[in-house]
Amino acid sequence: MSGAAHTLTVIVPLRVKPRGGRKAMVTPGVLALEQRQDITLIKAVARAFRWRRMLESGRFATINELAAAEKINSSYVSRVLRLTLLAPDIVEAILDGRQPEGTTLPALMQPFPVDWEGQAGNVRT
Repeated sequence: MSGAAHTLTVIVPLRVKPRGGRKAMVTPGVLALEQRQDITLIKAVARAFRWRRMLESGRFATINELAAAEKINSSYVSRVLRLTLLAPDIVEAILDGRQPEGTTLPALMQPFPVDWEGQAGNVRT
């Protein structure tokens, strides 16, 4: 090896993203995770648990009352509320952006088994 200096250039794709009122550098691994997060699905799961709390606390006596207060169809409220029956590990995967490919809100609005073991083949990979 000769005494000449060698230069090595490494290119890492970074993105500057606002985080809590300041800018942060986001690495490729984080970008991949963020792209997998389905915000629509996350919001639906959060809404389902909020609605369930409202019903359980007695704030609303029926799904129809809740739907009227939210100004949406009671059928939609019922279908979204079913998301609270998902196994905890599936809910966690959705929130973390680790849900299996094809796990979308329209897919989860279709009937699925209420027992967590039965969900293994239908919702998980």
